[in-house]
Amino acid sequence: MVISTTTISHAEESVNSTFASRYVRASLPKFRMAENSIPKDAAYQIISDELMLDGNPRLNLASFVTTWMEPECDKLMMASVNKNYVDMDEYPVTTELQNRCVNMIAHLFNAPVWEDETAVGVGTVGSSEAIMLAGLAFKRKWQNKRKAEGKAFDKPNIVTGANVQVCWEKFARYFEVELKEVKLREGYYVMDPVKAVEMVDENTICVAAILGSTLTGEFEDVKTLNDLLAAKNKEAGYETPIHVDAASGGFIAPFLYPELEWDFRLPLVKSINVSGHKYGLVYAGVGWVVWRSKQDLPEELIFHINYLGADQPTFTLNFSKGSSQIIAQYYQFIRLGFEGYKNIIGNCMENAQMLSKGLEKMGCFEILSKDVGVPLVAFALKDSSKHTVFEISESLRRFGWIIPAYTMPPDAQEVAVLRVVIREDFSRSLAERLLSDFEKVMKEIEELPSRVSNKVVHVTAMVDEVKGGQDAVHKKKSVKETQEGVARYWRRLVDAEKKTSGVC
Repeated sequence: MVISTTTISHAEESVNSTFASRYVRASLPKFRMAENSIPKDAAYQIISDELMLDGNPRLNLASFVTTWMEPECDKLMMASVNKNYVDMDEYPVTTELQNRCVNMIAHLFNAPVWEDETAVGVGTVGSSEAIMLAGLAFKRKWQNKRKAEGKAFDKPNIVTGANVQVCWEKFARYFEVELKEVKLREGYYVMDPVKAVEMVDENTICVAAILGSTLTGEFEDVKTLNDLLAAKNKEAGYETPIHVDAASGGFIAPFLYPELEWDFRLPLVKSINVSGHKYGLVYAGVGWVVWRSKQDLPEELIFHINYLGADQPTFTLNFSKGSSQIIAQYYQFIRLGFEGYKNIIGNCMENAQMLSKGLEKMGCFEILSKDVGVPLVAFALKDSSKHTVFEISESLRRFGWIIPAYTMPPDAQEVAVLRVVIREDFSRSLAERLLSDFEKVMKEIEELPSRVSNKVVHVTAMVDEVKGGQDAVHKKKSVKETQEGVARYWRRLVDAEKKTSGVC
């Protein structure tokens, strides 16, 4: 979300609309509520005119979030848009649909269904809330164990890779948990399970593995992590569990890689989150978290309320939320079934592979994403000494494409990449058009003078002079050194943008 700041309103700052002037002659204040009402047609037209300047969601290849659903599902969502999901007693069928979704996901993730170990789960507004809830469960269970043993419980930590999504950093900061990150390295952009287990200590509440890295789409090796951690637990007397952040990969692996062991088949995996609004194929606003058993979700975290009717157990960070996304998720499950999901995700993978091969044939890109993982293509320039991926990203916007460029986390921050996420509504013809636009952009950029390399060489020469004194020799930098300098330059610009944009 964006943190909005208040703005000093000036008389000349107002909202004007050409067509709305048929109904409203006076301008509307932009940052203060108007004194008088306006006709509904005018309000609609004013907002519609402003929204025309937004990007096209289907051409936003930065996002994993679903941007198209069938009209029948759209109707169901609109019919339930006025239902508050938390009113379970008033909307029992909606509650039942959520329970069915949780059960379907639990079975999909091979959760135990025996009498002594039955999985439990909840719907959330996305994987960020799901991760917060899972993290709280791990922290509370660890604290209870430490209290019972008479040991200190004030320094909990989580072990993750540096490639985790920002919601893990939020959890650590908001709930006072140390985040111990396994650094990346060039050529290896996921958490190393060996290094992760080495960082585990008696204060580790869990190790978080990512099934589908945001950076490259790669699946982390949860099976190896489970085996190594089990050995360390036995040796040190720990009971450190695993959480799998399957926000992107949870609705991919079961359909395309059913033999891959990453879920509740592994005994140390105690909870899994997944985003329904990503490859669960639902519009933004729904996520899920499932625990292996009731014992993995401390009872004291569950609230019981009765002022909306009957006794209602709830474990959420927020209270009110819409029912539409829950209903949409159930629609997709019964509409598509296993076969439908497998076909859609398989088609996404084929389009990703087609795009990857097309980019590779251009000769100027190195593909960083893997064949097994989330259907996306992450790639870097082979030579970024003259131009950068940031220039390419900026130039592609002229054609309507929104493709992110970013630098990798530590210790691979010298690598700058572009990423294209393939969703259901990204067709083969769109992939071909994107490749054509890439060729146009690359041809244009190659004819332009370098925008940053001269600055980087100048700066590094100044550094040499400071280090070596007045007699320093200004040596010409190697291609690799220049590329690393360019990456650092752009990283500073990106970091500066983050600090001032208010985006969190």
